[in-house]
Amino acid sequence: MEITWSIVLAAGLGSRFGGNKQNAMLGHQRVVDWSVSTARSCCDGVVLVVNADAVDDVTISDADIVVGGGHSRSQSVRNGLEAVPPEATIIVVQDAARPGASADLYRAVIGAVQAGADATIPALPVVDTLKRVGDTPNGLEVKETVDRADLMAIQTPQAFKRHILEAAHASGSEATDDAGLVEALGGTVNVVLGELAAIKITTVKDLDIAAELMGLNS
Repeated sequence: MEITWSIVLAAGLGSRFGGNKQNAMLGHQRVVDWSVSTARSCCDGVVLVVNADAVDDVTISDADIVVGGGHSRSQSVRNGLEAVPPEATIIVVQDAARPGASADLYRAVIGAVQAGADATIPALPVVDTLKRVGDTPNGLEVKETVDRADLMAIQTPQAFKRHILEAAHASGSEATDDAGLVEALGGTVNVVLGELAAIKITTVKDLDIAAELMGLNS
C-alpha cells in the first residue's frame, strides 16, 4: 500500500512580493495555511519547509513536521525530503505560494504515480504568442517567434515515486522544479491538466487574482 507525504515549500524570500508572501492573508487564513490544509487532506503527512529563523514559530502552521530551508529551492526540497518518514513511498512537492491548487489536482498527480509513472506534473497550455528576445544597443529585440504548439506552463503540486525523487536529488544539482531533475536522470514525467486557480503568488496583486479564482470574493 502506498504511503504519501507532501513537502510544502515556504522558505522563499519573497523579494518580488516585498516580504514573506507565505504569511500574507488570503481570505480568512494565510497563504501557507491554504497550502498545508490541502496537502493534509490528500496525503498521510506534511513536511513544511520554512526559513531557518521561523522553524520554532508555533503559529507557522499545523504541519506534521517543520524544517528549515536551504540556500536554494532544490536544497530546501532536500531538507524536506530528509525529514519525510522512511515508510513514505510517494512524495508530493508543493510550493506554498500556490494556495489555490485543489485537492482534485493533488489526487490527479498522486493517482498517476500510483498507476506507474516515475513523476507526474500539472501543466496548462500556453495561449500567448512566445518570442525569444535578446539585448541590443537599442534595447530588447525579437530574435525569433517560438512555436507554442508543444509548450506548456508547469505548476505544482508535483508527485514522485520516493526513490526516483531521492535519486534525482542525490547529485545535489539545482533546478527550478523537481521534475527537471527527474528528466535529467532519465525518468519519465507524465503530465495532467493543471488549474487556473493554482496561480503562483509572486506579487501583492496576485493575492487578488488568487482570491477571485478560489471563489473567496463571493
